[in-house]
Amino acid sequence: MQISVFGCGYLGAVHAACMASLGHEVVGVDVVEEQIAALAAGRPPFHEPGLQELLRDALATGRLEFTTDPSRAAGATVHFICVGTPQKKHENAADLTYVRAATETVLGLLKPGDVIVGKSTVPVGTAESLAEWVEEREPAAELVWNPEFLREGHAVQDTLHPDRIVYGVRPGEGGVRAAAVLDEVYAAALADGTPKIETDLATSQLVKVAANSFLATKISFINAMAELCEATGADVTQLADAIGFDDRIGRKFLNAGVGFGGGCLPKDIRAFMARAGELGVDQALSFLREVDSINLRRRVRMVDLAREVCGGSIVGRRLAVLGAAFKPDSDDIRDSPALSVAAQMQLQGAQVTVTDPQAIDNARKKWPDLTYAETVEDAVRDAEAVLLLTEWPEYVALDPATLRGQVAVPRLIDGRNCLDPAEWRAAGWTYRALGRP
Repeated sequence: MQISVFGCGYLGAVHAACMASLGHEVVGVDVVEEQIAALAAGRPPFHEPGLQELLRDALATGRLEFTTDPSRAAGATVHFICVGTPQKKHENAADLTYVRAATETVLGLLKPGDVIVGKSTVPVGTAESLAEWVEEREPAAELVWNPEFLREGHAVQDTLHPDRIVYGVRPGEGGVRAAAVLDEVYAAALADGTPKIETDLATSQLVKVAANSFLATKISFINAMAELCEATGADVTQLADAIGFDDRIGRKFLNAGVGFGGGCLPKDIRAFMARAGELGVDQALSFLREVDSINLRRRVRMVDLAREVCGGSIVGRRLAVLGAAFKPDSDDIRDSPALSVAAQMQLQGAQVTVTDPQAIDNARKKWPDLTYAETVEDAVRDAEAVLLLTEWPEYVALDPATLRGQVAVPRLIDGRNCLDPAEWRAAGWTYRALGRP
């Protein structure tokens, strides 16, 4: 099937490469020339495990093309909208500028029978207005909403082998036909038994933000428990283990620490609250304000903990931060808790050095005043405290005895509760973590 993908950032680039690998003819379109040039050369402009190999293989087949010329997508039957919906400046609401611009471009290419497929995360009600726009321009075309559920670091796997596929369609023959077209697009996944949920437009738009809000709530819940554990001497990790055995709760995402970040959860829960307010049901999501507050409070508490282990002041202290990306297996620094903590400590007078396996270049562009090191050894040299804030596997596997010989003072703050306290203390380290004695 001939497919176009409008927006070749994180979501679009992965989706285009995966669709081509499944045998579809794919044209990826974006306005950012450097990004298109990199993708066309088989070089993803961001770090995502497995994508570079997939991208190069797909380009080699001739089924995948990247361009800044929208007219190259004129022959496609299915047009995916994969652009970003960032948070508006000085507001919680989502910025739909890119979604509307991409849709307007696609409208100029439509022919009878075409299907526009929205994958961007948008406020509920957006798809309905876009569908009316499509109907005005080409009544024989159809718009459906097909939310994405990608996890950074696992995006290729999540695209090729999703845990569910959701179609939001309008009632009537057009919706039935559009769903059948999507069945062809996702034939491989459906043949593997991937569950498919076919629903209305409103529900399909709510799925992604509801899922992200639930995950954010679960993370903030265990971080709230961490605050109680600190006040009582309890251990939040053991608490999470104990309640996680209840299959109604589960252990995933019950990891206390410095909290969540990235380009999805923070902005999605804020946009969700904003949209609820517009709909007059803001009280239904008022709890998300506290979810957001708890999450941001963890960053402040991490700075406080650094001050505590340093004897009451971090002024002039040499501190090493392991991690800049908001999560491992990514170079994404958007709303990164690690960089937020590093910047706060530097503003309060500390000498902070940050290292990360993938995200240093991006971090340096956003926070040029911080000091960066390419290796752990360079970052921790003569450090008076080390903060592990992104749980990269290589950081979790560090040998405490070896690292002790490289620092000035063996103090460790485990911002992700991912290390064994007994092992580090036995090696002579002062070990601290949020919610643990």
